[in-house]
Amino acid sequence: MTRTQKHSLRARIAVAASAAAVAATVWGVTTLVPAGDHHTSPHHDDASRPSGAPDDGKPGGAGATPSPSPSSGVPEDIAHASEAGGNAVNITIDDGPDPRWTPQVLDVLAKYDVKAVFCMIGPQAKAHPDLVKKVVAAGHRLCDHTMDHDTTMATKPVAYQQAQILDAKKLIEEAAGGGAKVEYYRAPGGAFTPDSRRIAAAAGMRPLGWNVDTKDFGKPGTAAIVASVKREIGNGPTVLFHDGGGDRRQTVAALDQVLQWLREQGRPTGFPVRTAP
Repeated sequence: MTRTQKHSLRARIAVAASAAAVAATVWGVTTLVPAGDHHTSPHHDDASRPSGAPDDGKPGGAGATPSPSPSSGVPEDIAHASEAGGNAVNITIDDGPDPRWTPQVLDVLAKYDVKAVFCMIGPQAKAHPDLVKKVVAAGHRLCDHTMDHDTTMATKPVAYQQAQILDAKKLIEEAAGGGAKVEYYRAPGGAFTPDSRRIAAAAGMRPLGWNVDTKDFGKPGTAAIVASVKREIGNGPTVLFHDGGGDRRQTVAALDQVLQWLREQGRPTGFPVRTAP
């Protein structure tokens, strides 16, 4: 083989190696891109997905440090921990306030001296400001659950998502009075998007999913609701109950039993985290 031929062969090998390296890099980047950010099934029927969303707010993986919103300091990723520590449980109550069921839920929480997060629908809060004030006065925290509980919100324009989130926040805070703030945002059906998380965090609300779906919205029976909690509590600390959306007597009875069981287990309760560690 002549010197010229050898030089040509070496050049072709070098080009091939460079192409392979570029292809490998592109493949690696592709595998790190999160899958879809959309989920449109109502959380009332969502039996399988802990945290409430495929868009879990953790593009860097479970060990990544949350990036706070520049305008508020609140991270955009979905909260997956409790302020009270690793063994604590977060109780969250959705779809109210309701004049019949919210007072009963408050009574059960007071019985066990447990504080919860109430994820409220904007017009419901406006219609029942007395209940919103009772929730705040009892030491519980407020969560924005949008204006209309539209579980297809993830497929809608950003302007629509923004209106659903910020209009509800305004109504809830006006109903609460006294300078009370809405501290969390929970997407209907867990239909978080990067935009909705960004909008919420910029407004000072930590996106809040769930790890344990009690299935209480479907009224499967008190025993079944309690069993769901015991079965799924290993998924994580945040438990989903409802005080709105219909007859919640099973929820009230199950919440009483769950809180008694948590006390027997030595499990404390707390609020979901709001800020980066």
